[in-house]
Amino acid sequence: MFPLLLALPAVLFALITWQVVADGPLVRLDERLSHVLVQPDRFSELLADLGNVQVAVPVLVLVAGYTAWRARGAGTHRWWLPGAAAVVLMALVPALVVPLKELTDRPGTPVEPPATGYYPSGHTATAAIAYGCATLLLLSRLAGPLVRRVLLAVCLALNLGVGFGLVRRGYHWPLDVVASWCLCTVLITGYVLYVGSVGRVGPVSRSSRRTSAGTPSSSTGPS
Repeated sequence: MFPLLLALPAVLFALITWQVVADGPLVRLDERLSHVLVQPDRFSELLADLGNVQVAVPVLVLVAGYTAWRARGAGTHRWWLPGAAAVVLMALVPALVVPLKELTDRPGTPVEPPATGYYPSGHTATAAIAYGCATLLLLSRLAGPLVRRVLLAVCLALNLGVGFGLVRRGYHWPLDVVASWCLCTVLITGYVLYVGSVGRVGPVSRSSRRTSAGTPSSSTGPS
């Protein structure tokens, strides 16, 4: 499952990037689709704004702080790791997206002022990482399949809403959004693998706490 989540979106992202750089047939199809979908209005602008750094990043920071506090209270080993890794991943997004924008130098849609650097969509990437990681952090704290399904549905709706708003408002071409989703799928999958391999440790037992504090446990006896 995880290899597929890494390989497939990575291949799709490479394909789309190649088409954008080469101005291939996929780009021309993308432009025709954009002309059909673009219909600027206030609602689409509000949806696109959910991908703003000022909106999405505070959500992730608050969730990371809350889940870290809950994990620390439960005595979880490396309670700080999932939230810290999510914040670091969020900070890496501009370091990845900005060079790609400069490399591809793609112009914007006709409704935008003449400029370049629209590929991939930074707002889409910000929303995907912020809301995606926030959802993963909360899933570890929630009980009950119904609550988890609702949370996943909200995350999906937020990201689809941001992508729709960006395209509908004309801020981005559809491929700009799809490429960011592909890139962020790879990043979030890597985040899950990292946290799962390094930080998935249950609550620290009382005996291990005493041992780490220098008090011998009953299994080891006096030192």
